[in-house]
Amino acid sequence: MTSSPSASAAGAPLRPMTARRRGEAHRVASPLELFFDLCFVVAVAQAGASLVHSVVEGRAGQGVLYYAMVFFAVYWAWVNFSWFASAYDNDDALFRVVTLIQMAGVLVLAAGVSEAFQHHFFVLWLGYLIMRLAMVSQWLRAARGCTGAERAMALRYAIGIALCQVGWLSVLLLTEGERPWAFAVMALAELCVPVLAERKHPTTWHPHHISERYGLFTIIVLGESIAAATVAVKSAVDEHDELGRLIPASIGTLLIVFAAWWIYFAVPTHGRLKGNRQAFLWGYGHYLILGSAAAIGAGAEIFVEHVTGQAHISQLAASASVTVPTAVYLVTVWLLVSRHYKSGVAQQLVLPVTTLVVLVCTLAGRWSVPTAGLALATAVAAGVTLAARAARREPGAAR
Repeated sequence: MTSSPSASAAGAPLRPMTARRRGEAHRVASPLELFFDLCFVVAVAQAGASLVHSVVEGRAGQGVLYYAMVFFAVYWAWVNFSWFASAYDNDDALFRVVTLIQMAGVLVLAAGVSEAFQHHFFVLWLGYLIMRLAMVSQWLRAARGCTGAERAMALRYAIGIALCQVGWLSVLLLTEGERPWAFAVMALAELCVPVLAERKHPTTWHPHHISERYGLFTIIVLGESIAAATVAVKSAVDEHDELGRLIPASIGTLLIVFAAWWIYFAVPTHGRLKGNRQAFLWGYGHYLILGSAAAIGAGAEIFVEHVTGQAHISQLAASASVTVPTAVYLVTVWLLVSRHYKSGVAQQLVLPVTTLVVLVCTLAGRWSVPTAGLALATAVAAGVTLAARAARREPGAAR
C-alpha cells in the first residue's frame, strides 16, 4: 500500500493540500477512489439501459447521440477527479467530504439519465453541476496551499471549470435541435481547460497510479457489460423458448468481453505516460475506450431483444449494435496503447485486421455475435503466440 498522507498524521482531520511527488513509491488506488468508481457504475448502467430502450424502439440515431452526450458527462467528471486526486489527494476529512459530495452528484446525474433521453436535461445538468462545483472547491483549496506558477495553475483550473458550468446552462435553454451543437462546443471547452491550465506548470500526477485508475474503471465498465448481457439473456429465457439462438449469442458476448479485457491489459500502459502531451491524448482517448466498452453490453442486450422479437429493428442493426462498439474499442486500444509495444508487422496488424473482421461479422446475421467472439479469441491467441516468438528471439524485449 502507498504511504498516504493519513499515515503520517492520522489524527489530524485537516491537513495542507500540497502536491504529491510524481515518483512516489508503491502508489495505488485508495479505498475512497474505489468507492467513488462504484457510484459511477450506476450512471454508466443507466446510460446503457437508456441506449437499449432508444434502439429497440427504433430511435437508434437519437439514442447513440444522447448516449455520447451522457457518457461524456460521466467520463469527464470521473477523469477530472482521478487526475486531481493523483496529484493532490491528502486523504483528510475535508477531501473525503468533498469527494462524497461529488459521489452524490453522480447519483443525481444517474437519476436524470433516462429523462435526458426524453429531452429533459435539468436533473442531469444539476448532478453534473454538483460534481463540478465540488471540483472547483478542491482546486481552490489546492491553490491556497501553493504559490507561484503552481497556484496560478490551480486557479486557472477553478476559473475554467466554473466558467464551463455557466456555458452548460445553454443546453437547458436551447431547443432540441440546437442542443447537440451546444454540447459539442461545451465539451471542447471542457477538454481545453486542463491544456490551458497546465501550459506553464503541470500537475504532479503519478503515471502508475493513473494507469491503474483507468484500468480499474475499464474493468468495472466491462463487468457492467457482462451484467447487462446476463440480465437480458435471463429475461429472455424466462419468457421465450429461444435457447438455441441465445446460447451462441451469450457465448459470443462473453468471448468479446473476455478478449477486450485481455487486449487492454496485455501491455503495461504507464510506460507511455511520460509527460502531459502523451497523457492528455491517452486520457482523452479513453472516452472512446470506456464508452465503447460500456456500449458492448448494451449492444448484447439489444441483440437479445431482437432474437426474442421485442426490438423493432433489422437483423443488420441488431448485429451492428454489438460489432460496431467492439470495433471502436479495438481500434482505439490499438491506437492509444497496443501499437507502441508491438514489434514487427505481424504483431502490429493483429488488432487492425481483427477490427475489420469484426465489422464483416455484422453481415453474418444471427451468427454475427458468436463469429465476432471467435474472431477476438483468435486475435488473443495470435497475439500471445507472436509475443512468445518475439520473446524467444529477443529475451526480455516483449511480453
